[in-house]
Amino acid sequence: MSVAPTTTGVTVTAQALRKEYGSGQSRVVALDSVDLDLAAGRFTAIMGPSGSGKSTLLHCLAGLDRPTSGTVRIGDADLARLDDRRLTLLRRDRIGFVFQKFNLLPTLTAEENIVLPQAIAGRRPDPDWLQQVVTAVGLTDRLGHRPAELSGGQQQRVAVARALVTRPWVIFADEPTGNLDSRSGAEVLRLLRNAVDTLGQTVVMVTHDPVAAAHADRVVFLADGRLADELRTPTAARVLDALTRLDPAGAGAPSVQR
Repeated sequence: MSVAPTTTGVTVTAQALRKEYGSGQSRVVALDSVDLDLAAGRFTAIMGPSGSGKSTLLHCLAGLDRPTSGTVRIGDADLARLDDRRLTLLRRDRIGFVFQKFNLLPTLTAEENIVLPQAIAGRRPDPDWLQQVVTAVGLTDRLGHRPAELSGGQQQRVAVARALVTRPWVIFADEPTGNLDSRSGAEVLRLLRNAVDTLGQTVVMVTHDPVAAAHADRVVFLADGRLADELRTPTAARVLDALTRLDPAGAGAPSVQR
């Protein structure tokens, strides 16, 4: 079952994207003339040195922040033409989010957290699809547990299920393994990869970890707010090499097996 949009082969498009903070001598250019197409049903990782603009890019693509200039389209929706209310509805109905912090409500069960966006929208979840998502993320026997009764990896799986259950056009993941140990992080990455391969989901992930980026179909690299490089069918070693070329002084990452 495909959850990608049917209106276009490109889920997210950015053109001439620019984001500035401050003014005058204190002005900082976080994004500078970024052009990027993210195809439907693919897994894209965004990487770069600290301060390169990768999180700013994700926030602008997802409608969490407005660019200073340029355009972002999700499906046939031009985000610049949406007022705050319609942008909120787009994020709720068409975008899934997975953050470093799990953002689960502690008083709700896992199942209640998963369906919370639909409950807020006044919609009932499709029971067959909900069961498919819950099974895919391995939470069938944990639905009645509250977050405090779940491990970090299980809580992030709840967050992934919450992102999937609305059948979004795209899932944006910002350092989704940042608060997890290596084993739990690998489980979450496998879930995101599986969502792309078996459900047709589009995933865009910001990460600093070459091993995480190696799960993607494509890695785009930013430096000083601009697109600087790109890898297709990446490996952890190739990603690390690319990062080292972009930021030799910051190449203190652990060695990666080739």
